[in-house]
Amino acid sequence: MREKRFLSLLRQAVKRYGMIQEGDRIVIGVSGGKDSMALLWGMKELSKFYPKRFEVLALMVDLGFGFQSGDEREVWAYCKKMGVELEVVRTQIGKIVMEERKEKNPCSLCAKMRKGALVERVLLMGGNKIAYAHHKDDFVETMLLSLLFQGRFYAFPPVTEFEDTKLTVIRPMMLVEEGQIKGFCKRYQVPVMKNGCPVDGKTKRAYVKELLSKMQKEHPEVKERMFHAVTHGGFEDWPKEL
Repeated sequence: MREKRFLSLLRQAVKRYGMIQEGDRIVIGVSGGKDSMALLWGMKELSKFYPKRFEVLALMVDLGFGFQSGDEREVWAYCKKMGVELEVVRTQIGKIVMEERKEKNPCSLCAKMRKGALVERVLLMGGNKIAYAHHKDDFVETMLLSLLFQGRFYAFPPVTEFEDTKLTVIRPMMLVEEGQIKGFCKRYQVPVMKNGCPVDGKTKRAYVKELLSKMQKEHPEVKERMFHAVTHGGFEDWPKEL
């Protein structure tokens, strides 16, 4: 996928759900993976011409699983090249979840603790919005996870308000497919860090991702139909399209 197409999809999502307001300080949650690194580039580029002026910052939460030092240096260098301020929060979340608590299903607790560390630092940075790198496939996979394992039809919304902190979470890549992100990062040599999580690829989400891939091969239109069902599902906490 080329730059113009990527930026067009970001802008469509941002405009459709009113994700950006004048004067926003938007902090990108950067993991170092392909999704967050692509979002970092996209939001910084969008800030150069979007009608409403906003600032882009980056924040990485080190879960303590261990980064490749060379990889992390690449992320620092990329942020510097982009002109984006990067902060890193060092934590022992991985050790707590995997060694001390020995969670059988660690993803939920890890996500809650990561969110807590992220929100705390974003407030200190003076940010008023957090941008997550969830893409189109994530929305569909989350819906399937909720349907299969919780018995309800649901997916996270494009915009989420944190009433207790007055922070807002936005998901500008909701119209971009994962395959498009992979192609974009490869084409433009975006640095990508390896995932150090010991359960990566062994979770329920990984199972659902594989299931969706099989369904898509047999019925090429299925993912698009599922995404349409999500965006038109009438969920109570979803914002209305503008």
